[in-house]
Amino acid sequence: MATTTLHASTPLTERVGGLTAERLRGIRRGLEKESLRATPNAGLALTPHPAALGSALTHEHITTDFSESQLELITGVHADVDSCLAELREVHQYVYHVLREQGDEMLWVSSMPCGLPTDETIPLGRYGSSNVGRAKSVYRMGLGHRYGRRMQTISGIHYNWSMPGIDSAAYFGLIRNFRRHAFLPLVLFGASPAVCASFVQGREHALQPFGEHSMYLPHATSLRMGRLGYQSDAQSTLAVSYNSLEGYGASLQEALTKPYPAYEAVGIRNPGGDYNQLATSLLQIENEFYGTIRPKRVIRPGERPLHALRERGVEYIEVRLMDLDPFEPLGIAASTMRFLDVFLLHCLLSDSPPDTPEEIAALARNQQRVAARGREPGLVLEQDGRERVLTEWALQLVDECTPIAQAMDAALGGEGHMAALRAARAALLAPETLPSARVLEHATRAHHSSFTRFTLQHSLQTRAQLLALPFPQALRARFVAASDASIEAQKRIEASDTMPFDVYREEYLRPERLGLGLKRRGSAAAPQVLQAAAL
Repeated sequence: MATTTLHASTPLTERVGGLTAERLRGIRRGLEKESLRATPNAGLALTPHPAALGSALTHEHITTDFSESQLELITGVHADVDSCLAELREVHQYVYHVLREQGDEMLWVSSMPCGLPTDETIPLGRYGSSNVGRAKSVYRMGLGHRYGRRMQTISGIHYNWSMPGIDSAAYFGLIRNFRRHAFLPLVLFGASPAVCASFVQGREHALQPFGEHSMYLPHATSLRMGRLGYQSDAQSTLAVSYNSLEGYGASLQEALTKPYPAYEAVGIRNPGGDYNQLATSLLQIENEFYGTIRPKRVIRPGERPLHALRERGVEYIEVRLMDLDPFEPLGIAASTMRFLDVFLLHCLLSDSPPDTPEEIAALARNQQRVAARGREPGLVLEQDGRERVLTEWALQLVDECTPIAQAMDAALGGEGHMAALRAARAALLAPETLPSARVLEHATRAHHSSFTRFTLQHSLQTRAQLLALPFPQALRARFVAASDASIEAQKRIEASDTMPFDVYREEYLRPERLGLGLKRRGSAAAPQVLQAAAL
């Protein structure tokens, strides 16, 4: 299949016209949704990952993210939005039935966490006694040392997306444009303008009091994506370029291999011999690199993600800036996913000049401004060295997406993509209808300006709504079988381990494993490394 080649002289509408219905129907998407388990008093559940949900190490659809208390629900790859959401709904149903059987926990429906205990008592994810299981926990211990455990309890929803006939260069062009225009989905779908006061206790911040045990910023869209969220002063020193796979790989290689003084001071182990972190480099592993979007490639057993990208190119992209929508039972609406499909096509088909260090810095400033003040009337952003009113720029982008939405509707049937565009335009013109504004309005009107009370009520409503849906015995039996199979798979991994963990860690982190042309070693180390598929 021919790859997409873009020429700067070709108008966007002509590029859209060049897409066949077959290619548009070939778009694939999948979801990864994180949620904290919470108690009825809006506190963090400190119970272990429920055994009935299977092994967090090996289950295909149910795992944990940073914390033992933080579920991650994963769909497969889908040819349409509705089937993707249907699968996510089934996974949610099983989880809620298990939680009901073991007690009264629920999934917290906001990205910003529920009431948190002291940092050191937030439980790290546990994955068993195998080398790969231990490595996953040590990695999380390192995240806690580097950024604090509270920050890691922030949850979101990741949107994985691909289209046939796209090569790595075109995907990187998409990524550059997404980063330039990320303010648009941040404004439209940001839903975390407030936090529980426990999240910022003892930290410097510019938040304002917001009722009982809550803090907020009046025009914020997504505190999750702002200074209090997934940000790192250390990683801000990384000026990663997205101009090519080669340059991107080189930037990450240095961050993954060069010692970083502050993390050298933490050390690999503590005085008692327990591991503090996997490595003293700026990034322990590739997944530690924060960003609004990532190039991705499915990895082979034991392969490092960066090596997979370098060896075989970009296979799909992962959009990482989406907040959980507390007004949607699954955390994201079908219309949102259709908007993202159209928006990502716009990013792919539009001119995408190379980025520069100056632009990268300006984009970071734009993100901070929109996260904290995105609904502020007249807010201006930086575009090509000049100021641009956010609303004007956003409306232009939405209008430019019109022929793409029309093409998608023509290829897939219905009017869902155009409806999503119309809803986006209407929301930009009436910012009080944006999710971030609705959160504050609902919390103020019905919950005494309490973020915690608002989210607790919506978490309870969501639990009741999903438990009320039909859940056939055959579907339950399928999930039970998957959980049992995952537990057996973990046991097999643990039984096959023969290598000391010290050796395993060093082997997995060898710089040679990041490079091109890696040859599998014929030593006894190889079978152990094969279990290190995803830390």
